[in-house]
Amino acid sequence: QVQLVESGGGLVQAGGSLRLSCVASGRTFSISTMGWYRQAPGKQRELVAFITSGGNTYYVDSVKGRSTISRDNAKNMVYLQMTSLKPEDTAAYYCNYYNSPHIWGQGTQVTVSS
Repeated sequence: QVQLVESGGGLVQAGGSLRLSCVASGRTFSISTMGWYRQAPGKQRELVAFITSGGNTYYVDSVKGRSTISRDNAKNMVYLQMTSLKPEDTAAYYCNYYNSPHIWGQGTQVTVSS
């Protein structure tokens, strides 16, 4: 069973930065598109960014220009560097296989104070 473990969240002031990390088990990691998602209280989980096996990236408009997704296939890890954080970025952040999502991990909480 694939396991996803996120880390790196925390409490930061608006304008601050965080680097989120995710380690994903699974033999197909290196050939899979990986995504970062977030879920704010009372809202549905939404896609934030994804990165293909070839390194192509996509970002939702709300984080474009402020976030960078990257991966290390040797370590089965995917990262999300977030800068210029805003209070509206407050959410639990999750990673998952983009095309074939597995059971969600526990996520990592990002809280941005104004």
